[in-house]
Amino acid sequence: MMDRYHLRYFLAVVDTGNFSRAAAACNVSQPTLSVGIARLEEALGRVLFHRTNRRVALTDAGAGLLAHARAIEAGFAAAERDVSNASVVSVLRIGVLTTIPPHWIERWLAAWPGERVELVEGNERELRGRLARGRIDVALTILRDGDDRAAGQHLLTEGYALAIGATHPLAERPVLRAEELAHEPMIVRRHCEMLSETSRFFVAHGVRPPFPARTTNDERALAYVRARLGITVMPASFRAPGVARVALEGFDAMREIGLVFAGHNAPSLPLINALGEAVRG
Repeated sequence: MMDRYHLRYFLAVVDTGNFSRAAAACNVSQPTLSVGIARLEEALGRVLFHRTNRRVALTDAGAGLLAHARAIEAGFAAAERDVSNASVVSVLRIGVLTTIPPHWIERWLAAWPGERVELVEGNERELRGRLARGRIDVALTILRDGDDRAAGQHLLTEGYALAIGATHPLAERPVLRAEELAHEPMIVRRHCEMLSETSRFFVAHGVRPPFPARTTNDERALAYVRARLGITVMPASFRAPGVARVALEGFDAMREIGLVFAGHNAPSLPLINALGEAVRG
């Protein structure tokens, strides 16, 4: 027999990418989670995951179960909310990608006349997992090619550029080539969705700079840049006093920012309009 906790374990493995992180997300031990997955596979008579030392991947049977599991879990979560919050003030739970500029959210909150909100920050994988489990109602995040656009809303497309201290000798240049940065210290934004692509770009141009700082906080990254500890690559929307934005020749990466709605939550036109105005400024 298939129980709800079996599906939650299954979704946690899909969303986190391995059994140990999935166990931590479910607050159980890894052996407990592994036994739960084994029982689910036994109940279905199919293997759901290809397991190797490095990664876990869905089998065809697992891929077939995924949409059903997400719908079932979203239904459970919606039922729980309807019962437990019947007499409670409605709260809109919004997931915010960690690389979203804070002034977008500040501008939106200052103008939002709608219901109470609860903000939850996370990376792409975390926000998608919370959406699938009904833990948030909508996510302000990056839209990907495989997304169901009927369940999302495009807000903005933007590129990336160098962030350089305003007093740096290179700050007045409109465009810089990668080779010109060979000896420039660089700040590593460890949470950046384009970190791997950025690294490959510089390596391809023979640039292997020193890294005086690594951070997962964009305000701190901007402070390091402003103090001329180093330079970094950031989405074009990040602006700050004392920081110049300079184009990086040949680096054409773009990101599409939008709203992704949970299966239990219908798109809210006022929310879309308000966030769209805040994002586009």
